[in-house]
Amino acid sequence: MNLLSMLTNDPVVMFSFGGMAILLGICAYYVYYFLKHIVDDSKNH
Repeated sequence: MNLLSMLTNDPVVMFSFGGMAILLGICAYYVYYFLKHIVDDSKNH
């Protein structure tokens, strides 16, 4: 329990989780973007 409270109160852990969330959001956006354009291009040809 002490480890969990230490992790939730540590600013370094919060910045790490925040950075990872931003990174995963950007990755998910690019996967969506490329898949959408691949499907659109295959419909046009």
